[in-house]
Amino acid sequence: MIEQVFREEHGRAVAVLVRVFGDVDVAEEAVQDAFAEAVRRWPEHGAPPSPAGWIITTARNKAIDRLRREAARAGKQAEAVLMTATRPVEVHSVRDERLRLIFTCCHPALGMQARVALTLRLLGGLSTAEIARAFLVPEKTMAQRLVRAKGKIRDAKIPYRVPEAEELPGRLSAVLAVVYLVFNQGYGGSEELAVEAVRLGRVLKELMPDEPEVLGLLALMLLVESRRTARRRDGELVLLDRQDRGLWDRGLVEEGRDLVRRCLEIDRPGPYQIQAAINAVHSSGGDTRWDQILRLYDQLMAVAPSPVVALNRAVAVAEVEGGRGRAGVGGSARPRAVLLVPCDSC
Repeated sequence: MIEQVFREEHGRAVAVLVRVFGDVDVAEEAVQDAFAEAVRRWPEHGAPPSPAGWIITTARNKAIDRLRREAARAGKQAEAVLMTATRPVEVHSVRDERLRLIFTCCHPALGMQARVALTLRLLGGLSTAEIARAFLVPEKTMAQRLVRAKGKIRDAKIPYRVPEAEELPGRLSAVLAVVYLVFNQGYGGSEELAVEAVRLGRVLKELMPDEPEVLGLLALMLLVESRRTARRRDGELVLLDRQDRGLWDRGLVEEGRDLVRRCLEIDRPGPYQIQAAINAVHSSGGDTRWDQILRLYDQLMAVAPSPVVALNRAVAVAEVEGGRGRAGVGGSARPRAVLLVPCDSC
């Protein structure tokens, strides 16, 4: 019970406390203290009716107690923070708090590794040791990165806010890149990271339901994640055209395809939406429609060209050209192609 609440509510609670106290470290430590208190109390007294509200209120009180103890040493600055912090917190009015925290973690002033680590730490609630294992670095090294990143947020006075409308496209792309990087890191090794990336994608969808690239990224991750069980056999990688489709998670497939259809309705295509559409075609029943996939790769080359995209397009061309005059495009007699592709198509 407590572990589930931690995964679901840690980022939300930290986000609220950052707004209240204006300090990432104070917020994070207070939330950790609140969950420690929950571990002591809930097994004996039972979980409260609103676990999220209990955690946020308890964390706020613990932070206030800590600041009061330090006020004599810190002087007027701590007193000013206390005056703000003692105002009532609207526990249920937190729709935008996580969004503000996501954009703070993914600010362009921070390096990409710092953005990823902070996102996992503050929004995902992963421990420093878990993040260090995922990125194959010593825990001490990751701890130093996190301290430096939070220090930069404080010293550079990086604003805790959602960007203005004119800033959003550039800043949102950084956020999506971080979430997708977390997913790729997990899909290549740590399943927990992949699951966490999907959860963050769902949070973004909840907070920005009309942003098509948010929907596209979530759709892409769901469609790729649906094939996890079929992707390996006896420890070896199984390419897409050889996978047992009966092992695919049809619930994730349908959810991803529904999101792709929603993106088509919005009609503002972007790289994540196009990649999701490619995966949706791969995930359809029956023979693969390589003519559709080729058109989508043409579109992807126009908006986000790269050597990997060009290689995948070449595979699609070979499938289309090879299928003509035989069983038709995508027919059963088409020649086999070696799909040298990244995780978004394998």
